[in-house]
Amino acid sequence: MDYTNKEPLLSLKDVDISFKNGKNVFKAVQDVSFDIYEGETVSLVGESGSGKTTIGRAIVRVNPLSKGEITYRGKRISGKLSKAEDRDVVRKIQMIFQDPAASLNERATIEYIISEGLYNFHLFEDEKDRMQKVEKIIEDVGLLPEHLTRYPHEFSGGQRQRVGIARSIVMEPEFIVADEPISALDVSIRAQILNLLKKFQDEKGITYLFIAHDLSVVRYISDRIVVIYKGRIMEIAETEELFNHPLHPYTKSLMSAIPVPDPIIEKEKSLFVYEPEKMHDYSEEKPSLVDIGGGHFVYGSPSEIEKYKAVRFS
Repeated sequence: MDYTNKEPLLSLKDVDISFKNGKNVFKAVQDVSFDIYEGETVSLVGESGSGKTTIGRAIVRVNPLSKGEITYRGKRISGKLSKAEDRDVVRKIQMIFQDPAASLNERATIEYIISEGLYNFHLFEDEKDRMQKVEKIIEDVGLLPEHLTRYPHEFSGGQRQRVGIARSIVMEPEFIVADEPISALDVSIRAQILNLLKKFQDEKGITYLFIAHDLSVVRYISDRIVVIYKGRIMEIAETEELFNHPLHPYTKSLMSAIPVPDPIIEKEKSLFVYEPEKMHDYSEEKPSLVDIGGGHFVYGSPSEIEKYKAVRFS
């Protein structure tokens, strides 16, 4: 996909996010910049604690930024907004959460859970229109209209995640942050949920930021992948480019952890361990995120970048 003359739908520019604990300040995200274009799926991948969810929550205006800005269709959506602007962001940018059990109100019926956004933004003409929208979306996610009178605890994890997806999609959003939406589910259910998200993208043109810690999952769904380590971006590339030419050692370590279906090969393969203290010397040269060509960005010092270019284009 050629992005040269396209305007990004959502942009993060020099984003820092810090959390205070008494007098201590923990910088969870530092100097993060990347763009997401309309209709694509960008996956944000890294191990637990790397800042993925923190970024996702910043996009939906839960986590405030300590530096930088987030823009949507060219307008800033981070920091203080008017009530009307804030409502507009909430309506257009939705989030699907990791734990389908914790993100649904156990005391509410499925009908009410899905209708809540419709009520809050009055996205229906009358009761008949509201029920038609709710019944259509519940069928679109693979559940039945009779499920609407039930409560979340009566459903399996996969079914609850379908309800969570229905709750987001019924708002007709343009952009969805999917925060590890399949990691709490059985392996057999994961493909169904990924297919569901892809179906809505094809039908409604929804743009996704898909957050995950497993590279093998995102290969199927992503147009581009952003690799993050300890709050800093290490590599950005189109999916097949990244899988065919992983350059940063952290990306290589994530790749080496992908399970192989063959038990003999899996048993014999060696894991590549990322050890930043041994692998990088930034005492004299300062590192930065550089496009080495074709939209393939890698984080490194000037001499490292030259090595990456030599490896990639040899």
